Amino acid sequence: MAAGVSEAFGAIDWSAPWLAPWCGLGQPLAQQLLQDDPSVHQALQTAAPKGAPVVFVPQSALSEGTAYEQYIWDTRRVPTRDNLHDFFNGLVWLQFPHTKRRLNQLQAQAIATHGVQAVRGPLRDALTLFDENGAVLQAPEPIWQALRARNWQALFVDLRPLWNEARLLLFGHALLEKLVSPRKPMVAHVCQAPCAINLAAHLDAWLAQDIDTQRWAGKPFAPLPVLGVPGWWPANGDAAFYADPLVFRPPRRGDGG
Repeated sequence: MAAGVSEAFGAIDWSAPWLAPWCGLGQPLAQQLLQDDPSVHQALQTAAPKGAPVVFVPQSALSEGTAYEQYIWDTRRVPTRDNLHDFFNGLVWLQFPHTKRRLNQLQAQAIATHGVQAVRGPLRDALTLFDENGAVLQAPEPIWQALRARNWQALFVDLRPLWNEARLLLFGHALLEKLVSPRKPMVAHVCQAPCAINLAAHLDAWLAQDIDTQRWAGKPFAPLPVLGVPGWWPANGDAAFYADPLVFRPPRRGDGG
């Protein structure tokens, strides 16, 4: 890889709390990229289990003018560049194959029906938003009530001890890429997982089944500034961290439903 690309992979802090669910899979692959210098698609393919729904191929496999999502659906091949964005996308494919395949299926169906247009439309827009910046939160109901209402004081200060009962998993590969260089305004678009499921063991199957076209077209996500999550950023131990209206924005009319 080029020197700048290698530096990007070397900059990943695998001790970051948001990377905890990805460390076991991602850190060895990042080390392989740094030490052995394969292409990203080659490194990802070495980690793919037998019978995986897709294979990783170089970006050059995607012909000019061919829709990316349609190509993946038709060929079961994921064009992959040598960068962090596609590296994290590959990790998500490896860890959540059913969910990624479901997202890809719906994208390809929309493209087949409507073609590639300047505006994606409500469903494709929601699918892309979650694919790039989504997260799944399993938490007690008071946390969800405060999050939907954008009551940041209640969410992060008053209910802070309750976060010990919550689990947040970042799904969006663009968000994971951006958090290699964390900044306070970074936001995840969060969907709710029921507390009854074992999130570690069954998240992929549950999430793939949860993606309902009609409901998701309405973007049933809650915006969550991820560095505000208790324990995820040292500065948020001070309640003043949340007194930043440019990041922790007050609710708008209609929020909280």
